[in-house]
Amino acid sequence: MKNKEVIIGIVIGLIASAVGLTLSLLFFGTGDSLNNSLNIAIAQGVFTKLVSIGALLNLGAFFLFINTNKESRAKGVLIATVIVALITIIIRFT
Repeated sequence: MKNKEVIIGIVIGLIASAVGLTLSLLFFGTGDSLNNSLNIAIAQGVFTKLVSIGALLNLGAFFLFINTNKESRAKGVLIATVIVALITIIIRFT
C-alpha cells in the first residue's frame, strides 16, 4: 500500500506543478491568451523560469502531507519536484 501512496503523491505533485505553471503564465504572461503567453515565454527564454515558479505549489502540498502524517505522499510530491527539476534542466540546456 505504500507504493500506492507514493504514486498518489507523484500525481498530486505533477498536477500542482501544472497548475502552478498555468497560474504563473496568467500572472506573469504578456500575451492575450494562455497559449499566446506560453509561446512568448518560450520565445523570450523565460519558460523554464516560469516552470520553476510553478513548482512552488509543490511546497504547499509537501507540507500539507507532512503535517497530516502522510509521509509516503510527501515523498511522492518530492519525487515529482525532482522530475520537474530534471525536465527543467534538460529544457534549459538543450
